[in-house]
Amino acid sequence: MGLAAGSVAVRAVAVVSVASAPMLESAAHAAADELPVIELNDVRKVYSTGQFHVEALRGVSLSIPQGEYVAIMGPSGSGKSTLMNILGCLDVLTSGRYLLAGEDVSMMDEVDLADVRNRQIGFVFQHFNLLPSLTAMRNVEMPLAYAGVPRERRRQEAQIALERVGLGDRVDHRPGELSGGQQQRAAVARALVGDPALVLADEPTGNLDSSATADVLDLFDELHQQRRTVVLITHEADVAKRANRIIRVSDGAVASDESGADRRIQ
Repeated sequence: MGLAAGSVAVRAVAVVSVASAPMLESAAHAAADELPVIELNDVRKVYSTGQFHVEALRGVSLSIPQGEYVAIMGPSGSGKSTLMNILGCLDVLTSGRYLLAGEDVSMMDEVDLADVRNRQIGFVFQHFNLLPSLTAMRNVEMPLAYAGVPRERRRQEAQIALERVGLGDRVDHRPGELSGGQQQRAAVARALVGDPALVLADEPTGNLDSSATADVLDLFDELHQQRRTVVLITHEADVAKRANRIIRVSDGAVASDESGADRRIQ
């Protein structure tokens, strides 16, 4: 833009009336809502042991907006697990940049990463990771307890989360008293209870039978319809096809990135 054009733009901004301020504020909030939940720029991860160096991620760049349901696929050794650890702030990248909900987590230390994990990410794991001695209610409360939420409020929020996943009548049951599918639903409730920016699911149906798998995937569909951002790590094509976008990883890089009608499940 030339100087004259720039001056016109400045004058145009200067004459905006006070009455327009709410409109501008609303537009600013809308723009903030459209920021990607995940933004990776040339992310690399190198593991070094003595003289040996393994480049697990080789310049991965991708953007995932709010409300998207993404499946990440790749064979063993492809870098898929390393990418999941980076996305989940479970590991630090060697170089590049990672913005999570607009927050630069690229060079954070373990203490700061733990705080980000608790505030911004809800995890769902293959093995549920529920504490066997605690009830479903107490398990779901855990992220809120770590965040210092008062007990009465966290019980209310845990109750709401359990009801959302169809376990409102199982709040006092321990994991051993729940089926595999119910345990995974409790894990999803725990992932949702803090209203995280990202739900990150690592092989969430790996230990479930076909009926429980269908139930859990229906639940992820519902989360997508509610504009939750869901990233699912899986090696199963039938699971991945439920997502609206599929990213394939190979040799530490993004091999393909397909959405909607362009997807090809093999």
